[in-house]
Amino acid sequence: MSKLLIVGTVAFDAIETPFGKTDKILGGAATYIGLSASHFNLKSGIVSVVGEDFPQEYLDLLTARNIDISGIEIVKGGKTFFWSGKYHNDLNSRDTLITELNVLADFNPVVPQDFKDADVVMLGNLHPLVQTGVLNQMQSTPKLVVLDTMNFWMDCALPELLDVIKRVDVITINDEEARQLSGEYSLVKAAAKIHTMGPKYVVIKKGEHGALLFHNKEVFFAPALPLEEVFDPTGAGDTFAGGFSGYITQSENISFNNMKNAIIQGSNLASFCVEKFGTERMESLQKEEVQERLKQFKLLTQFDIEL
Repeated sequence: MSKLLIVGTVAFDAIETPFGKTDKILGGAATYIGLSASHFNLKSGIVSVVGEDFPQEYLDLLTARNIDISGIEIVKGGKTFFWSGKYHNDLNSRDTLITELNVLADFNPVVPQDFKDADVVMLGNLHPLVQTGVLNQMQSTPKLVVLDTMNFWMDCALPELLDVIKRVDVITINDEEARQLSGEYSLVKAAAKIHTMGPKYVVIKKGEHGALLFHNKEVFFAPALPLEEVFDPTGAGDTFAGGFSGYITQSENISFNNMKNAIIQGSNLASFCVEKFGTERMESLQKEEVQERLKQFKLLTQFDIEL
């Protein structure tokens, strides 16, 4: 069974959308990635940090999905990373209300021995130095390294970010971030510029408008499934990344054609994530539902063009 190493935050979120609000609930990039990747036949482990205030039931939830949590450090007397945000009516934009780094401020990742030979490494959104620290601990070169990042690191840690980007095979960012990183408005030009920074594959997420995959001159576009109701977009990008990296790990195939499948798998899982607040929908999601919605994606995207 192939191994997927997941690096990212395990955290508390408090979310407000036009449809309601939550108190502190389970969140964090690694949480969403792990729950999403658990739908594939693989061995996964999370590297992260939490405080002593992090409930055992949340850790049990991860282990119940066969996610190895030996790489999650629990800091005695520490407080878990907390983020609070409020989404605007269009759900595409949001305001960050509170960010408390807490134990994340001094996080030094330690990769468990059993995952130092992971086939795929999924570097969730974190400080680039933490992402680099994980790559430095790998004992063998992974078949694929996927990196997710955001504009915050482009603003305050660009040199460190560019260093880690040189070492990855796939980068996943949204359209706004792609434009900022490349200095190009056209996403085709932006992807070409980002290729020169290191990644062979560039995935540009466009939220409710799907995702683009670039590899040299080849381009693939996957739509997002039109949904009747979107309750909470938090974690959708991480769920997408978990589906993408999970499928690649299970299939053991890193070709461009297989990455097309991985993009669809990621988009499919992300379409469930947004249906309820936080991780709630991903916690209850059944394999039959995933397969049924994949059929909808197939109907949405396959047709014959008469020439």
